Amino acid sequence: MFDNRQQAGELLARALKKLDIEDPAIYALPRGGLPVAAAIAKHLSAPLDIILVRKLGAPGHAELAIGAVVDGPAPTLVLHRDIIHELNISQKYLDDIRATALREIERRRALYIGDNQPLKPEGRNVIIVDDGLATGATMETAVKAMRRAGAKNILVAVPTGPKETVSKLRKYADDVVCLDMPLQFWSVGNQYRSFPQLSDKEVIETLQG
Repeated sequence: MFDNRQQAGELLARALKKLDIEDPAIYALPRGGLPVAAAIAKHLSAPLDIILVRKLGAPGHAELAIGAVVDGPAPTLVLHRDIIHELNISQKYLDDIRATALREIERRRALYIGDNQPLKPEGRNVIIVDDGLATGATMETAVKAMRRAGAKNILVAVPTGPKETVSKLRKYADDVVCLDMPLQFWSVGNQYRSFPQLSDKEVIETLQG
């Protein structure tokens, strides 16, 4: 169990340093992934940015991911078709929740980044960071978006997650570093002693250094 996100980031940074990654670019999945990524960026002396991804929740069960979407010139969408079929989710619901997610991404982009130019991943060794994995839908979407954007090498770095999710992500990322894969995984928050929700203000302050 980790004390908090910052401690988890420092432990991850130690593991990543051993890989001797050349000129890495660190991308956080906000909000929760940002304190973890900030600690890594500091220890690796690497630039830090965010990648804006929104999980798509099931009807009446927002925490159950049926997919995720990341914004860009052509938004990248990943759907868990097995869950969608099992719950008999309509195409209209999928279209509506995708549109809602993209609006929230645009809101956060304007709030967090403003007029600042994003860190370009083309030809770079990219490390995508979150505070943990559950279904992996959000991270899978981020990896696919980075691949489409021309990243040279993509490494996923997370403190914790289920073994099956980590194994699945290895099909999409070039490497995955996960410090803890408990046999019984209930949620990301259960792996932390302190796991508060981050505010937009805290995200902006972290990005501003």
